Amino acid sequence: MLLKLSKVPDLTKSAVLLAALLALGACAQKPSTEVAVLVENPLEPEPVAVSYRTEIAIARISELLNKAETTDEQRARLFYDRGVMYDSVGLRSLARFDFLRALRLQPDMADAYNFIGIHHTLVGNYTEAYESFDAALELAPDYDYAYLNRGIALLYDSKTALAVGDFEQFHKAKPEDPYRSLWLYFADANLSVPEAQARLALNQTKLDPDHWASKIVAFYLGKISEQELLDAAATLNSDQQQLAERLCEVYFYLAKWHQQQNPSKALNYYKKVLATNVYEFVEHRYARIEMNRLRGLDASAIPVE
Repeated sequence: MLLKLSKVPDLTKSAVLLAALLALGACAQKPSTEVAVLVENPLEPEPVAVSYRTEIAIARISELLNKAETTDEQRARLFYDRGVMYDSVGLRSLARFDFLRALRLQPDMADAYNFIGIHHTLVGNYTEAYESFDAALELAPDYDYAYLNRGIALLYDSKTALAVGDFEQFHKAKPEDPYRSLWLYFADANLSVPEAQARLALNQTKLDPDHWASKIVAFYLGKISEQELLDAAATLNSDQQQLAERLCEVYFYLAKWHQQQNPSKALNYYKKVLATNVYEFVEHRYARIEMNRLRGLDASAIPVE
């Protein structure tokens, strides 16, 4: 009897254990009714990927350059075009080599001088930068972007009065462009913030109200808040490429605004500019210089990209 009673609990335990295992299996196989919700922050820049078209174009130009029947003028244009493409994906050393090759074949190419001037500015070679921009303007006196880039070099080289003259020339060519008003403001503010604000307010009346960057000018004049500007950047764009471009711009100008009062916040914004990978934008080009100036580093210490 005791033997029988001792065996009955063992069978009961086995049945209970088997039922529990089957229940667990059923739970494991039952599909979850919970759906994960993907939430993205539109103000976090997604790095722009290199376009496959750019890669193919670089490969095709390289093939054409190896053909013996191309003329010097054609080769100069091909070197220049490939240099522009290298520059647009951040390969600045390769771009510079191609611009120099283009100039050896065609010394009157103002665009190539402008790019070489930019690259000299990025590493603090200001004398060489001025020579390149001067050459570009001698060849093309109305080349307004050479005035912009020479003005930026002068600004970083602490030659503010000369920079103001170049930014004025750049602004005069297209006063409805908000970016031109902003760069002129940066130079003016180095001399007198109240006068810079007054001129920016005057220049705002000439701006294209439908231009996205008019909102940045409105922020600098205190007419909209920082959050309103960020919200506008996030809502005006329907695709990742355009969003990255707008964030590249807005973060740069917010960083410039915060440099004096909140350098840590400015540094964070500059890092976000670089995170966009929009290499061809002026704002991306000069963000690293601005970062290193905040850190107290000389431009000559900045690594060439």
